[in-house]
Formats: sequence, structure tokens, C-alpha cells
Amino acid sequence: MKFNTLTLLGTSLVVTCSVSSLVQQLLNFDSVKPYSSSLLERASELYGGNYHELNDEILETWKEMELTVSHEKIKNVIDNYSKNYVSAVQKPNLSKFSENRAKTLWEFVNNKKSELFENYTLRVKKAKPEILGIDTVEQYSGYLDIKDQDKHFFYWFFESRNDPKNDPLILWLNGGPGCSSMTGLFFELGSSTIDAEIKPQFNPYSWNSNASVIFLEQPVGVGYSYAGSGSSKIGTTTAASRDVYVFLELFFQKFPEFLNNKFHIAGESYAGHYIPGIASEIINHADRSFQLSSVLIGNGITDSLIQYKYYQPMACGEGGYKQVISDEDCENLEEVYPRCARLIQSCYNTESVFACVPANIYCESKIMSPYDKTGLNVYDIRKKCDENSDGCYADMDYSTQFLNKPEVMEALGAEVEKYVSCDESVFRDFFLTGDEMKPFQGYVAEILEKNVPVLLYAGDKDYICNWLGNHAWSDALEWSGHDEYLAKSLQPWYTLDNNTFAGEVKSYGNFTFLRVFDAGHMVPHDQPENSLDMVNRWINGDYTFGV
Repeated sequence: MKFNTLTLLGTSLVVTCSVSSLVQQLLNFDSVKPYSSSLLERASELYGGNYHELNDEILETWKEMELTVSHEKIKNVIDNYSKNYVSAVQKPNLSKFSENRAKTLWEFVNNKKSELFENYTLRVKKAKPEILGIDTVEQYSGYLDIKDQDKHFFYWFFESRNDPKNDPLILWLNGGPGCSSMTGLFFELGSSTIDAEIKPQFNPYSWNSNASVIFLEQPVGVGYSYAGSGSSKIGTTTAASRDVYVFLELFFQKFPEFLNNKFHIAGESYAGHYIPGIASEIINHADRSFQLSSVLIGNGITDSLIQYKYYQPMACGEGGYKQVISDEDCENLEEVYPRCARLIQSCYNTESVFACVPANIYCESKIMSPYDKTGLNVYDIRKKCDENSDGCYADMDYSTQFLNKPEVMEALGAEVEKYVSCDESVFRDFFLTGDEMKPFQGYVAEILEKNVPVLLYAGDKDYICNWLGNHAWSDALEWSGHDEYLAKSLQPWYTLDNNTFAGEVKSYGNFTFLRVFDAGHMVPHDQPENSLDMVNRWINGDYTFGV
């Protein structure tokens, strides 16, 4: 799931919470001042670097940002948002800690062969299906600990229902940034769903039907993951990628029986940033103990410059669904996109917070606000959001309640006071670095050139990371197979089991784009049977889906 800033802030004014946090950090004032260079001067002090070389359009956006945020909104953020990271993200439940308990509960895995792993420890415990009621397969939970930073990343690993010794292995990541991979587990592709009575129900279309699956909670502060006192922030994909690489090295050290199995990384939404960054981190470690077989990105945000262009056609009836905003708003979106594009291009050129944050502010406020007025679900253009749910889906709240059960937390070894599905403080930290607007498509090209297959799949009823934008950036990607891939047209995709016309596909070499019919942002939730067909074929080497 990708945070929509407008939905997150609960207002049509995009700059309220996230930008107020930025202003509070940069200015730390008690009253709103007339525009001056003080905002950028404070930004320069905070981030380092020189803002004097910014172009006029970026400077004007900073000016608008300062003038738009009211004193009341700033005060609210000062009251509710602390610069102390630990007060904002998940906190440890200190009652869970004792040396004797730790020794009996966990197995500890360390790697002393490299300085890279010196401060990392993997903790592992066997989870008990008979207590949890989640599948009957072998499963393990635990934490990756970064000792010198007091950060702790939670994971839950399920072996395959079929042939775990030989079946592929998948690492699954949800997006946000700041959303829990437990959403993927219980709402999309995992062994069980959670019903209205907060009880697990067997999922016959789980991705662990023919693969072993790891659900990792990252970056720190997400789900059961947490940080201790004095921990620094993680606000960039690059920083998060390093931690995931170390996790994988220690995981394979603990479970060497999976080293010869095919290994894939899959995820959705902001994982369109995470996965390219993690894959690049992996393939650039020549001394790695494992090989990356492929990556799968579902309804991702990867190339903002191109993808923001396709909100207008998706909302205006050109994406296979009816027009959902007014003619006036459709015309206005065409008018505001060029400035959005110029700001994103400046971010691409510099990757500077001074350019990337204003690009995020302007594009989110101008491009997303017409759709937000409709009250429609940004994750499924066909539906309204459930007003009684924080995540637009009431069923998501069921899994949150399940994961907050004391007996579940005890069985998994969870060490937080409370589980939350999406953490706004993690989102804010990424927002304040301008991470969303930075280009990650170059990493995808790097992956392809290293002969690692890449699947982009997209539910065609999603709005926030819609299929039009994903298809467009795949066509524009600069790599050695660009011309041949571009020349391909979308072809029918039929499932193997029942020959269902399930979508459209185009493929060249090791690069494939798949449009999934009648699915929103979370494809495995909306099309469970067809998504299982998709993943089973892909991880077993059918990279063209029969085309």
C-alpha cells in the first residue's frame, strides 16, 4: 500500500501534516512570518548543501509552502510530532525483556566474517501453528537486531505447503512507506485471512502453495518492528536496502537448506522503490552467499516523472474505466502537470531534498486533489472508501485486531506495545527526504542488464499506482532491450488452470509487464486465483506467460 498524502492528512490541503512537520523542523517558529529566505536557510542548516543554485520555479514552490501553512496547523504538528524519533515510531514493550527469557525464547545468529555484519544479529524462534491457527506448515518468526543503533526488524517465515526443500523462496514487502508486510500476509497472499470474528481462515490461494515466503517488516517502525531510545531515522530507500541485504545474508546462514532454491523478491506500491534498491544492493555484493533469481513489483511507484502524467487519463476514462472527475478537473490536470514534471525533473537532476520535497508537495496537491474530492478509494477506482476503516478496507482492521491479541504477540515473540498496520511517522521521515520523487527506474535497468528477470504487474482498477503509468514507464525505460520491448504490443494473458482471460502481457528478454483485469492496488486480494497463477508461473521460469 502506498500512502496518499491527501488521504493521510484527512484534508484537501495536502500540506497540513507532512509539510507542517517540515516547516516545524526547518523554522521552529511560534508565529507565521512573511516569506523570506529563512526557510531555505534553515533547510540548508538541517540538510547541508547550497540552495542558492535552485531555479526560480523550485524557489517559488518553497515560498508557496511557507505561505500556505497556517500557525494553527504548525502548532498542531509541534504538539503531535516530535523530532525525537523514538517518540514517533513503535516503542518496545519493556516487560518483554529479560536476559533469561531471551536465552530460552530465541536462537541467535551472527556472522563474524565481515565488518558489514558486525553489529547485526538475527533472532529466530519456531512459531506454533496450533497456537496461532495460521496454516500447518513449518514457520518461524524473529527479529533482525542492529545493536549499535538499537533497531529491530520483525519477520515471519512460512515454508511451502508443497515441497519446501525444492520450491522457490519469496521475500514479500509491502509499501507505504511505513506499511506492514502483515497486510500482505493476512489481506492478500498469505496462508490465512482474518474474519470478522478475528479468527484465521485458510487461504487456498496463498503464495506459499508452491513457494516458501518471508514477510519482512521494514523499514524500522513498521508493524512489529521498533527502535529503542536514541535511534536515528531511516528516511531513504538506500538506507533501508542495506538492512534488508544483511537480513537476507543472516537468514540464509540460519537456513542454508534454501541456498540452492530459486530466490525472488516481490512487493507492491512503495516497494517499487524498495525492490529496485534492494536488488541493486544485492547484486553489487560480489561476495554474497545467495543469488537473486528475479523481482516482482506490483502496482509500484518507481518513475514519478512518468507516472504522475497518467493520473489524468486514469481519472478521465482512458484506463478502461469510466471518467470519475469533472471535465473541468480533467482539463485542469492537463494544465498543472507540466509544472509538476519540471519540478520532478529538477529532483531527478539533483536528487536534492531542496528540489525533491517541493516536487512532492506541488504534485501531490495539484495532481491528487481532484480525485480526492470524489471520496473514491485511491486503491480501487470502482469503490468508495470504508468510512469506518483507516485503510479504506474494513477487513484490514480485522488483521490489526488479531495481531494485537496478547496470545498472538506472545506466540510470535513480538516486542512492541501495539501493532499498527501503517505508521505515519515512517511516512513523514521518507517524505522529509524527498525519497518518493527520486528516480528508481535506473536500478531496474541495472537489474535487467545483470540478467535478473523483472515482472511489473498492475491491477487495472488501481488509481494511486495505476497500470497506465506503470506500462508507460516500462516502455520508456532505457536499457539494452528498450527498442525490442517497446515494439511489442499487449497480448492476452490466459491462466493455465482454467484458461481464463485474466489480463494482458508484453515481454521481451527478461522484462515483462502484466496488466491484471479487475484488480485494484492489491492484486492478490482482488484476484487471488489469477494472482496465484501469475506467481506460480513466474517463479517457475515462465517469464512470458505463454506469449
